[in-house]
Amino acid sequence: MQKQMISSVRELNVYKKSFEVAVEIFQLVKTFPREERYALTD
Repeated sequence: MQKQMISSVRELNVYKKSFEVAVEIFQLVKTFPREERYALTD
């Protein structure tokens, strides 16, 4: 089995999956009431 060189962190599976989860969390948080969003960032 031949290993390939990675030229960017974006090629890593762990990066791809974590980015997908981050987008899902972002979309979910947008549905929260304004007070709850403020409490998360406070």
